[in-house]
Amino acid sequence: MSDDRAQEQLLRWYVAMGADEAIGATPQNRFAPPAPVKVAAKPAPAAAAQPTRAMPAGSGSAEEAARAATSLEELARAVAGFEGCALKRTATNTVFADGVAGAPLMIIGEAPGADEDRLGRPFVGRSGQLLDRMLAAIGLDRQRNVYITNVLFWRPPGNRKPTSEEVAACLPFVWRHIELGAPQIVLLCGGSATAALLQRPDGITRLRGRWFELAGPGLTKPVPALATYHPSYLLRTPVNKSDSWKDLLTLQTRLALT
Repeated sequence: MSDDRAQEQLLRWYVAMGADEAIGATPQNRFAPPAPVKVAAKPAPAAAAQPTRAMPAGSGSAEEAARAATSLEELARAVAGFEGCALKRTATNTVFADGVAGAPLMIIGEAPGADEDRLGRPFVGRSGQLLDRMLAAIGLDRQRNVYITNVLFWRPPGNRKPTSEEVAACLPFVWRHIELGAPQIVLLCGGSATAALLQRPDGITRLRGRWFELAGPGLTKPVPALATYHPSYLLRTPVNKSDSWKDLLTLQTRLALT
């Protein structure tokens, strides 16, 4: 067999085995000792220390930024400029609030979803549409007498459950939000919002339908709070809508007495 024929058969065998691409034009000796590494000279120390630069906006603590806000507008700007929550780096928009500022009812949910992240408003997706229908059934409307927000202002990637660190980073703003919004009643939607603000170990199935006194930093007096299922949970488990309807009737009665 000629050398050319042998080389052709060898190449065909390489292709059959999956080696159909050349790595380099010239062969390399993989057993040769590595070339010595050149170490850069150590730079000389600076002649004098530079003056301290001012901290950029949003770099302070959440407690400081929240306390400095004296209105809901200022609080919204403080949240938008806050860099202490990693979720902000993956979100499209900061989702602060929707509805009527100073309304008697303040609804606090968990976190923005894909639609909320895209539009920059809370509860505008399928769960938000269900929430609007639920509120309308007892004579409430976000355009007239409801104010809506979340315990997180940025969407967790993939709508995953928020971590305790993410909730803790936003919580000072949430307490200041309640203080400045001054609602007569707070409706806690879902387990994450309920656990964050009530600091109770029980799950939402045990807490829903019950009234609590919401007391936190900055509040001069406790605010009545009712826990209920999140609308997104009701979309997944419609059988629990009857329990949520009972919660809404309880809410309607309490609002009529305030």
